Amino acid sequence: MDTGSSPSLFPLHRCKTIHLVRHGQGIHNVEGAKNYKKLMKPEYFDAHLTPLGWQQVDNLRKHVHESGLSKRIELVITSPLLRALQTAVGVFGGEGYTDRMDILPLMVANAGYSERPSISSLNCPPIIAIELCREHLGVHPCDNRRSISDYQFLFPAVDFSLIESDEDILWKANVRELKEEVAARGLKFLNWLSTRKEKEIAIVTHGGFLFHTLSALLNDCDPLEKKEMCKHFTNCELRSMVIVDRSMTGSDSSTTNYPGKIPDGLDLPSDVASENLEKEKSNLV
Repeated sequence: MDTGSSPSLFPLHRCKTIHLVRHGQGIHNVEGAKNYKKLMKPEYFDAHLTPLGWQQVDNLRKHVHESGLSKRIELVITSPLLRALQTAVGVFGGEGYTDRMDILPLMVANAGYSERPSISSLNCPPIIAIELCREHLGVHPCDNRRSISDYQFLFPAVDFSLIESDEDILWKANVRELKEEVAARGLKFLNWLSTRKEKEIAIVTHGGFLFHTLSALLNDCDPLEKKEMCKHFTNCELRSMVIVDRSMTGSDSSTTNYPGKIPDGLDLPSDVASENLEKEKSNLV
C-alpha cells in the first residue's frame, strides 16, 4: 500500500489550532501595490487602515461570529503595528463600548484616524502584542512602530507587557531585514507559541511575515500542501491551520485522554477473555 498519501496521527494535546490573519488594507497598500517605491513615503509611518480596510475588518468579524470561531478562540496575538492592532480589536473585540470605569476599552474612539467608536473588551479573548510577528523590518516607514506608551493610550485593554522597549529599537532606517532573518524570527515565534497553554489561537500579522515564515516551515512538505498554505495572503484573509509540537515539550498532559482500568482489574487478551466468557456461560447451563 502506498503510505505517502495516507492519513497521519498525532496526539491531540501536542497540537494547536491557529488562525492566521493578515491585517486589513493599510494606507501604504494602495499606492504600494502600484509602485513599490512609494512605500518609502514618510507619511506612511506606522500605516493605519483605510476606510476599505475597516470594511474588510467588519466582514471578517461577521465571518468569525457566524462560523463560531469567536466562541472557540482562547487568545489573540497581534503585531504591535497600528494596522494589525486595529484589525485585531476590530475582528475579535467585544460588542460596542459603554463608559464604565471598571472596564477598559480595547480601542478608544478614532484611534489611528479610524473615525470608529470605542471597542469594548467585554466578552472577548485576551489580546496580546508580540514583536516577533511584526512585518519585514527596516527602511520602509510603514513598518516602523510608534512608542508602546502611545499604543497603550489608543488600545488600553491590549496587553503590551511582553514588549521590552518603549521605543522601536528593531527598525533600522538604512538596513532592511533579510528574508532569511524574517523566516528565522517567524520560526522563533512559532516555537514560543508552542509553549502557550491555549489550544486555539488567532494571530494577526503581516503578509511578508506570513509568506517567509510559512515558506521556511513548509519547505520540505508536499508541493500541493505548500502551494495551498504558502500563497500570499490578501488583506484581511484568514487561514486556519494545525501546528504540531514534535519536540513533545511544549504541552501539558491531555485533558481528554482517559487511563482506563477504573476500577482496577486484570487485563486479559481478547481471545482469552472470550474463552473465559464461554466457560462461564456453560457453567450456568
